[in-house]
Amino acid sequence: MKALAFEEHGGVDRVQLLDVPVPAIGPREVLLSVRAAALNRLDLWVLEGWPGLKLKRPHIMGADGAGVVAAVGEDVTRFFVGDRVAVNPTLCNDPADRFARLGLDNMCDDFAIFGEHVDGLFAEYAAVPERNLLPLPDSVPFETAAAASLVFVTAWHSLVTRGRLQPGESVLVVGAGGGVNTAAIQIARLVGARPIYVVGSSAAKLAQARALGADEVINRAEVDWGREMYRLTARQGVDVVVDNVGAATFAQSLRALRRGGRLLTVGNSSGPRFELDNRYLFAKHLTIIGSTMGTSADYEKVMGLIFAGRLRPVIDTVYQLRDATTALTRLRDGDVMGKLVLRIPPADAEESSEAG
Repeated sequence: MKALAFEEHGGVDRVQLLDVPVPAIGPREVLLSVRAAALNRLDLWVLEGWPGLKLKRPHIMGADGAGVVAAVGEDVTRFFVGDRVAVNPTLCNDPADRFARLGLDNMCDDFAIFGEHVDGLFAEYAAVPERNLLPLPDSVPFETAAAASLVFVTAWHSLVTRGRLQPGESVLVVGAGGGVNTAAIQIARLVGARPIYVVGSSAAKLAQARALGADEVINRAEVDWGREMYRLTARQGVDVVVDNVGAATFAQSLRALRRGGRLLTVGNSSGPRFELDNRYLFAKHLTIIGSTMGTSADYEKVMGLIFAGRLRPVIDTVYQLRDATTALTRLRDGDVMGKLVLRIPPADAEESSEAG
């Protein structure tokens, strides 16, 4: 089968479309014929590597995907060949784990993510545990399900499950174009948060943020967004800040909070290390809440809202699998509004086409 993979860590030039064996499946797994997969900045971080990351080579990339069940293991009971499914990217393979027993499978000791710790979904086929599958309605395109999975479960777990966002609370989302941030804007709107402020780097991204539900937008290329938030909130600040940028914005995000406010973070795209002025924390009774991915319950809840059309992933461009390095280069360069998605034709259809 064809798979997008790398043999060595480094840049996008290390990524190749390789011929690799179709994966074997265990008794509680299905063989998924992947029809769509979505890119995440996580893919670039895994490609670059970090100390302690040990991967089987070649390593197949990709956390997000959706497709059709091609075969089932002997103990699979909920799915059958031909079923359309979406894939929860969070793996917890030990049902006896102390966190799994509490429903916190994203905190398992053996926690993993497709494409990060194990082979991913940028391939014609993937072995997927039955517990990670969700039935995909015929009305929902594979591309929509793939684009939604990681970013919406991440944003939902952070804002709703961990952050306890309430109707009427004010929210600031730092960043307008990324997948998690476009999801966070919509979720905040759905919950009933008001007003919703968004900081972005371009007029186009901010126009999109308004279309998704932002009440006020700030172009950081034109103004000091920290001062502008101070003015817009009459020097009060907001109840909740969503900051997944990290080093470049964290201090300003803390200053943008009102007394008793909460800062939510699931990432650090500008870097993980920075200094904090602790006086902001104790003097204003602030809380910093970290979060990674989401639970199975979070995934089912938020994907149900996607399937019902109440939330929607923003898709920038859909590429063919053979053009995946072009998509990765765009993701690396940052000129993206929403998600980049790979369309993967069925392997047998491609073979038939080539034979013809």
